Amino acid sequence: MRATLTGTKNDHTEGVVARTIEEQTAKLPSDTFLWASLGAIVTSLVLQTMGKKEESLFVGQWAPTFLILGLYNKIVKVLGSDSHDRAYR
Repeated sequence: MRATLTGTKNDHTEGVVARTIEEQTAKLPSDTFLWASLGAIVTSLVLQTMGKKEESLFVGQWAPTFLILGLYNKIVKVLGSDSHDRAYR
């Protein structure tokens, strides 16, 4: 029996698709998502100054998504998504 950070038993493993995605995104540098977020902010600012308000709001909403994806990427790199499987390999 293996306890997780929450103290509960971990009886499931990640699927093939999730594992494949995590293996590929782990190859990206962590600051890729930060730069993508900053790019979305700058693009949104440029669109706003050009008077394209709706496009600006649309692009501006990408920034938090990129930051959350970067956080997920970092967590997967540090802790792994399936540490239970990794411990028994």
